[in-house]
Amino acid sequence: MDVEVVGRVLSTLPQDDDHPYRTGPWRPQTTEWRAEDLEVVEGEIPADLDGVYLRNTENPVHPALERYHPFDGDGMVHVVGFRDGKAFYRNRFIRTDGLLAEREAGKPLWAGIAERPASSPRQDGWGARGRMKDASSTDVVVHAGVALTSFYQCGDLYRLDPLTLDTLGKAEWGGAFPYDCGVSAHTKTDPRTGELLFFNYGTDEPYMHYGVVGADDRLSHYVEVPLPGPRLPHDMAFTENYAILNDCPMFWDPELMTKGLYAARFHPELPTRLAVVPRRGGRPIQWFEADATYVLHWVNAYEEGDEIVLDGFFQDSPEPKDTGEGGLYRRMFRFLALDRMQTRLHRWRLNLVTGRCTEERLTDSITEFGVLNNAYGGRRHRYTYAATGLEGWFLFDGLVRHDLLTGTEERFGLPTGVYGSEPAMAPRVGSSAEDDGYLVTLTTDMNDDRSECLIFDAAGVADGPLARLRLPERISSGTHATWAAGESIPGWRDAESPAQALRL
Repeated sequence: MDVEVVGRVLSTLPQDDDHPYRTGPWRPQTTEWRAEDLEVVEGEIPADLDGVYLRNTENPVHPALERYHPFDGDGMVHVVGFRDGKAFYRNRFIRTDGLLAEREAGKPLWAGIAERPASSPRQDGWGARGRMKDASSTDVVVHAGVALTSFYQCGDLYRLDPLTLDTLGKAEWGGAFPYDCGVSAHTKTDPRTGELLFFNYGTDEPYMHYGVVGADDRLSHYVEVPLPGPRLPHDMAFTENYAILNDCPMFWDPELMTKGLYAARFHPELPTRLAVVPRRGGRPIQWFEADATYVLHWVNAYEEGDEIVLDGFFQDSPEPKDTGEGGLYRRMFRFLALDRMQTRLHRWRLNLVTGRCTEERLTDSITEFGVLNNAYGGRRHRYTYAATGLEGWFLFDGLVRHDLLTGTEERFGLPTGVYGSEPAMAPRVGSSAEDDGYLVTLTTDMNDDRSECLIFDAAGVADGPLARLRLPERISSGTHATWAAGESIPGWRDAESPAQALRL
């Protein structure tokens, strides 16, 4: 393995830091690496695995003003690229406006998610509530050959070269980017049309918008989606003809908002409302009511006769009770633990003729962060690949393959002290079936202070990894990932090897 340090960022975090989401598996990185021909620890890299796995992580550079939330950390993207049975690695901080401003100041300038906006030294900023740093550290997708990173509570979309991870500026969409509201995490790409679908939300009426960006990277559709008040949607889904947005009864407490405080509360007396929005306009928005819950992540949606079938993760306990156990941090971050929220794969059926919504639980297993073969986005799917969580913590300790046709599951548990990333499904070159491909994920190994890239057969997750590749440094835990086929990346075959592509 040929390894080179290509950059470092100066951190002002305390040496004796004791925050559980800035230490241990969440210990931030400050070094940027370039590694060619990754060392294969076990197995063999499949020759028909061709493309890049991109993963976003939170890597705080400065301490919080009052209290740190793990979603506040500065964005760092990792890429592992595969071609011709070899692999390369690169990681880079996203050069956001917030990161650059705080690096120049040498200190934090904006309040985080769990802090009072009024405490921000700077009164400008981003985010659905305002006066927040846009860390661009939550999600990553690839659209029109460029990687786009996004922030949890709305902000700019940062454009990255999917091979070198160099920051290429912000999305502009021909000058039509909605800078006043920004864009939420979880933009969606439709591989059949080349479109990017997105939404945003805020504290001013109409409180939410939905939009479409064409394959030409130009905004082609942007409409209001009126809500009763400020809400906290986090994800969306789409079908061939519709986008599905949501109004879940978990949102900022209106009374506290009048005092400049932003604390989310669950309102079980209110229904979950689901909006079926025509993808490109032409028809009114249709709303459906469902059981009260909060859905952090949807998996997919598709049309079946008069119905839209929508799969996501239902939370039995969106606002877990404070039992007083586990100390301040465990109590404060109980909203992040899958077992505390009781997240299970769930199905909603929205009948466009009768206006009725029916629901069913698809499994009793507690999982979240579900992904599928992206070629089936907006179309009928059979398989969902999801993560299991460490009890009481926001850490992934295994993978589950849900077969939604048979109702069966296959599991792979990581060794104790080893934590995974959100997986991505990488279709095999020339694949002909939905599960004909590979699952890719990165691990954080606390036992040996190392990280690896694991490659699984998507049809045989329980059999364990086909290959394990060593990364140059133990990486921080984080949130979302994606897969982009090599054929979708400009210049992918211009170099003799993927390692050489890093120098083009």
